[in-house]
Amino acid sequence: MVFTSAQCPVPSACPNRAYYFPQSSLANQPPPMEFPMSMHASNGHVNGHANGHGGSGNAASGYADKMAMQHRLFSELSSMFGKEVPMYDAALLVNRITNTAVCDLLGKLHGGFAISPEQLEKTSGERHGAIRIGRADEYRWIGRFFAQFAMEPHNYYDMTSVGSKSQPIVATAFRSRVNPEHRVFTSLLQTDYFAAGTRERIEKILATRQVFSDCAKSLIEKGERQGGLSEGDANALIAEGTSRIFKWTGTARDHQLYKDLCDGGFKIAADIACFESHHLNHLTPNTLCMDLYTAAMQHTMAGPTAGGGSMDETQFRMRATRALTRLRGAADRDWMRLHFRHLSAEAIASFAAGSADDMFIGALVAGLVARFKRDDVQLSKLKHAGYKDFTEGPSEDTPVLLRQDAYKALTEPVVFTNPDGSVVNSVHTARFGEIEQRFYATTPKGRAMYDSCLSVADAARDKDATLPKRDFAAYEALYAQPFASFPKTMPQLLRAGLIFGKYAATAKGLAANPATLPIDRFELIDQGFARVEGLRYEDFLPVSAAGIFASNLSQYGTQSTAAVKPTYTQQQLEAVLGCPIISTDEQYKAIEAASLVEMYGKLGLLERLPAGQRGEWEMAARKVDGGAVGAAMA
Repeated sequence: MVFTSAQCPVPSACPNRAYYFPQSSLANQPPPMEFPMSMHASNGHVNGHANGHGGSGNAASGYADKMAMQHRLFSELSSMFGKEVPMYDAALLVNRITNTAVCDLLGKLHGGFAISPEQLEKTSGERHGAIRIGRADEYRWIGRFFAQFAMEPHNYYDMTSVGSKSQPIVATAFRSRVNPEHRVFTSLLQTDYFAAGTRERIEKILATRQVFSDCAKSLIEKGERQGGLSEGDANALIAEGTSRIFKWTGTARDHQLYKDLCDGGFKIAADIACFESHHLNHLTPNTLCMDLYTAAMQHTMAGPTAGGGSMDETQFRMRATRALTRLRGAADRDWMRLHFRHLSAEAIASFAAGSADDMFIGALVAGLVARFKRDDVQLSKLKHAGYKDFTEGPSEDTPVLLRQDAYKALTEPVVFTNPDGSVVNSVHTARFGEIEQRFYATTPKGRAMYDSCLSVADAARDKDATLPKRDFAAYEALYAQPFASFPKTMPQLLRAGLIFGKYAATAKGLAANPATLPIDRFELIDQGFARVEGLRYEDFLPVSAAGIFASNLSQYGTQSTAAVKPTYTQQQLEAVLGCPIISTDEQYKAIEAASLVEMYGKLGLLERLPAGQRGEWEMAARKVDGGAVGAAMA
């Protein structure tokens, strides 16, 4: 059945748009979601509300803390994914080894810095997953599910309109508002992207599946009514996620539809339509040095004696040495604050300036070479499809947004059951092993500059697609050239208005006579009366994501086969969810503005600010609740 704008849960939000809901789902269509704006200032948790969306839960209420639930969910998902994909656990081990080497280097550069294996595991423990949804009612249930874990929809991504990399999906990312550690990029298949006959076949097969069990729905509704779940119910809902909702089963339906979609260039649609769960396509960890990790993965996947253009030991030594040498120059105190959230600015400031010579870096590389000869990291013995040839995102010397890379999607056996009951043993390629390293959140000016640089860099790479394999150093130089105009340090980026920051008064500033203080924020910082740190980018890059899709599916992009390609909007997806999608640009701006208002207030300088500037900051700060901003600045 087609769900028209006249029948939509939020009619005003979805004009002239049809959403696909199967007939059987309409009677139980869930109500719109209502995420609260308020947050718990002391820990960044969303406060519990009667409707249950986004509440943190606490001991006094008798409900499980939603952030603790979130961490348990992703820990269990990571365990589940490791059992399903042995390469995933092996890649986590490689990341742990390279991150340890990075921390050894940082200990030399910053006297007093040390990190326990347990804390390093926490630092590396962030996860971002990706799932793909087929029906609008399923998407609503996914939103309600994540709300029980204090995760809200952030940003709208129209993947149907990214040029030659387009796919038949739109998406949002579910994460916590403040200091998020986990996020899930959640796509919704747009069936009207296809010609009428294909659309009908897709909708017919989607109509007959039930991903969310009655038990899962009951638990979600209970959490909404109560404002939270008991520990037992929380564990039961997590188990629903790992045993059913996100679990890979190795079974699918309608092999002919699957084949037709794949042959037509729509492998993502086949991955959505023909399977019976919202299985994880990847569960991405974060790394401290992208270039060191990618070199290590290519080396261990190729084997210690690989030749013929693979990453042999000599090549690995060169790449690892280059990566660590670059890091030696980049890992200043701002870099430390960006990558180690558990360290306060005061703790980092207390570290003594150190140094690491080439001999020390050489010893680190030698230690990595020896470690990667051990049996537990012989990834060449595991089934795999190789590693990407290049990293997506900015050049390695430009610390904005994020860089992403991946081992390629695995080909896995699948048993298809056809409509007539016959069975076909086949294979499916969709699940891959992404890695990411996050940097600073750009302002609109910074993002426009990034997009312009990226367009030139991508075009240069496309002119010589084999260069990364033939001469990686030459490729890096070629790709970096368009980004040369970008400042390379946090203070430079901030002063150019390219990234967002968080400002705070220092003890020196608080002790000073306000009448003697300069009014310019950067003069305050230069004279030690204030400090600033860059805001970390917490979201996604659609063009980079599309590049990951393309390399993993061996299909670069798609074109709509509908008679007229539909137009998709954020308001339409909000209508499906039944709630607003948060704009992260506004959120970053609000956190920065609130920090400026607070800093100038504590320094006794608010009254000296131009009225227009003060009013602009105060208005921006109101777009994020004060509790959330306070938590973000803690």
